[in-house]
Amino acid sequence: MLTVIAFIVTIGILVTIHEFGHFIVARWCGVRVLKFSVGFGKPLFTKTFGQDNTEFILAAIPLGGFVKMLDEREIAQEKAENAELNTFELSNFTETELTHAFNRQTLWKKMAIVLAGPFANLLLAIVLYWCLFMQGTTGLKPMLGDIKADSLASQASIVNGALIQTIDGKDVKTWQDARWELLEKSLEAKSVQIETLVNGNELHTHRLSFDSIDNNPDVDILDKLGLTVYQPELPAIIGEVLPNSAAAKSGLLANDKINKIDGKAIAHWGEVVHLVQASPHIKLNFEVIRSNQKLVIFAIPESVTEGVKKIGKLGASAKIDESMKKNMLVVLTYSPTESLQQAVKKTWDTSIFSLKMLAKMVTGQVSMKAISGPVTIASYAGESAGLGLKVFLSFLALVSISIGVLNLLPIPVLDGGHLMYYVIEFFKGSPVSEKAMLVGQKIGFGILSLLMSVAIFNDLNRLMTG
Repeated sequence: MLTVIAFIVTIGILVTIHEFGHFIVARWCGVRVLKFSVGFGKPLFTKTFGQDNTEFILAAIPLGGFVKMLDEREIAQEKAENAELNTFELSNFTETELTHAFNRQTLWKKMAIVLAGPFANLLLAIVLYWCLFMQGTTGLKPMLGDIKADSLASQASIVNGALIQTIDGKDVKTWQDARWELLEKSLEAKSVQIETLVNGNELHTHRLSFDSIDNNPDVDILDKLGLTVYQPELPAIIGEVLPNSAAAKSGLLANDKINKIDGKAIAHWGEVVHLVQASPHIKLNFEVIRSNQKLVIFAIPESVTEGVKKIGKLGASAKIDESMKKNMLVVLTYSPTESLQQAVKKTWDTSIFSLKMLAKMVTGQVSMKAISGPVTIASYAGESAGLGLKVFLSFLALVSISIGVLNLLPIPVLDGGHLMYYVIEFFKGSPVSEKAMLVGQKIGFGILSLLMSVAIFNDLNRLMTG
């Protein structure tokens, strides 16, 4: 239920914001808006109000929406297709009202209305990131754990326990920063320079090659390079139990000390993680100490997909004392102005990265597996919602950027396709012919159908094979 609700909320917010962008700019430009619909299919709720008597609709299929504006071309098409003229018949509008038709607006106004939807999604992402940055962000310090043997990181002489300082001269403060920088660099460069700090005072420079990196988007860039996060040897004591998790359902509680799992003695938390991850959907016998009493509790770890394999997830974290937290975590705080700058930068960087990924998919340099559909989006919506409001808002911002960027692509039937027609009109001096637009519409639907087919195939493939 959480996944379903989170998915509906995600799509509902993003579609409403996108269509509201078209709606509000159309009104600013003097265009009459006839309908504003969130969703497709059978209307569940309709309400007409406003100076234009706009009909607001909430429809049954929450996978999109539309804004219908007064347009003489659509009226003419309806007249040709229907024996009896409907309520949008041309004669129903006076000449004064027709001055508010979309097709009678200047080229610049039409371009502004078309761009408003994608820009509204990008603006939403900026606002969400702005709020998150003002709240402050907490991340793991980019300290390296065990370097995988014969990996690219090992070949670059990167060692266990090193703290990443810079990547190609850019300061790195958290693991998230390191992952993002390496992911970006892997798309545009053959190698990257990494500076690390060893033993607290030794600065080392490494050249990390991307030559043998594959284009499988399901594998984390850190795994491809052989980099792992530093994990101190923690006592096998539960610090927090997530609501509705496998641990919570089994009766495990915070401060429980895990002595054994299936009869195997547990020395530290890393052994708990190893056994749980190796046991998706397998019943495990936990021997725990609670208030000086020995208890036996059975738990069945949930099965989740990580990279290309399924692992077990208990939904419990280790207890970490405050001094260890300070050594492992870094808290970044920003003023409102700095937060806005960071939000704009993050939205811009993510948008450019998305375009680079799309370009590399077209050229075959990145696998089409990177395309995700509604099932994957729903899955991540549910997971992020379960991890708290901050994580969900960050997910919402990311998907909003994706929708904004996708709609700016020069594909007919998308906003970017309409913009392409207007750019042609600017240089040509006259509108694109109806015949050319009809051909473009068919091509656009074909491209979108192909993309949707690939996305759904990838979704189903992830569900069935992990």
